[in-house]
Amino acid sequence: MINPLAKELNDVLAGTVAGDLLSDLGERLYFPKGIIAQGGEAKKLGKKANCTIGITLVDGKPAVLPSVQAVVPELESRELVSYSPTAGNPDIRAAWKAAQIKKNPLLKEKSTSLPVVVPGLTAGISYLADLFLDESKPLVAADPSWDNYVLIASARRNAGFVQFQMFKDGKFNIEGLKATLTEQANASGSVRVLLNFPQNPSGYSPTAAEAKQLVSIVKEIADAGKKVMVWCDDAYFGLNYESDIESQSLFAYLADLSPNVLAAKIDGPTKEDFAWGFRCGFITFGCKGFTEEQYDALVKKLMAAIRSSVSCSSTPPQTILLKAFANPSVDKEKEEFRKILEKRYNKVKAFVSSRKSSAIEPLPFNSGYFMSLHTKTVDAEVLRQKLLKEKEIGTISIDPHTLRVAFSSLEEDKIDFVYKAIYDTAEELSK
Repeated sequence: MINPLAKELNDVLAGTVAGDLLSDLGERLYFPKGIIAQGGEAKKLGKKANCTIGITLVDGKPAVLPSVQAVVPELESRELVSYSPTAGNPDIRAAWKAAQIKKNPLLKEKSTSLPVVVPGLTAGISYLADLFLDESKPLVAADPSWDNYVLIASARRNAGFVQFQMFKDGKFNIEGLKATLTEQANASGSVRVLLNFPQNPSGYSPTAAEAKQLVSIVKEIADAGKKVMVWCDDAYFGLNYESDIESQSLFAYLADLSPNVLAAKIDGPTKEDFAWGFRCGFITFGCKGFTEEQYDALVKKLMAAIRSSVSCSSTPPQTILLKAFANPSVDKEKEEFRKILEKRYNKVKAFVSSRKSSAIEPLPFNSGYFMSLHTKTVDAEVLRQKLLKEKEIGTISIDPHTLRVAFSSLEEDKIDFVYKAIYDTAEELSK
């Protein structure tokens, strides 16, 4: 039975693309008017005493062990050990939205939700799966794909996982994507697709011309009356190493493309701001014609998924990142690290361009942290094992035909050594 609060949210979203795309769990989710909501009211109105939240106050401030405070002496106890709101610190949410607009100027005049803080981008993808995937609602993604996508979609949500071949004849397979999306949309009236650029594991981002084609495909399907949801996994956003790459997120083009298109942006400082272990990410929604009330209803559904799993995201990463973003040196600091990555990319590109092999060949790559090798005559797992045991080199076999190499973690002076070993070993195995 649907809870009355869930029904209220469903009624607000009724007739919209979001309402039509919700999963069975998505329809059931609601943000309770319980401890968190009542605590929020008390924070505003309980001026004489607020005994709603289970924390220990001393002299009006959250208690913090001196041994904990000593590690980060610059932070106040409330910035360190207090609970964060379910949707995240309002200040960092606003700061991240401002950063999104700065990096994606097309968003300046577009209406989107305020980003919601999630405990890492993986959690963000999992929450979207909760809201929009079930046994009758599959997810479309590229082949090859990051292995966590199928784990989240199929194992957690029991949803279909439909893949399109990402590359054909050495180029991004636009026609393959179009055919898969059209087939799925025609079969059920709706389609959900995850697009990850720069992509893991291939390290590929679309050119400006390809991005335009991608947006055109989505619009064509939406104009035919089908409901389309695009998940923009922007984990590696901005780490581009070629001049023809589309500089803005697809989300910037999709956020107001059509009332039949719901776009979700999953991003955060994890990779692009070099803060991997902070586990801090964001989800932002965009849809043409959406009202503030409808965005609020959708965000409350998302907050319900957060509340019913981890309650709220960790406070210290939000505090530290917010302070770092305010530092005038932060952009210059990030640019220095990006230059390191670009140098590594260029060295890898030079090696694979000069070394031809009948056993393996590089998939197209131009951005991000990774590149992958298509294993033509050997099994990727066999190659991985041989590299690990005989050469003491660690790589990842994504599937039988794809070996991923994270050049981001390779010091520049090791690149030629590692890639020579990979190529030599693959050729030994193919004999």
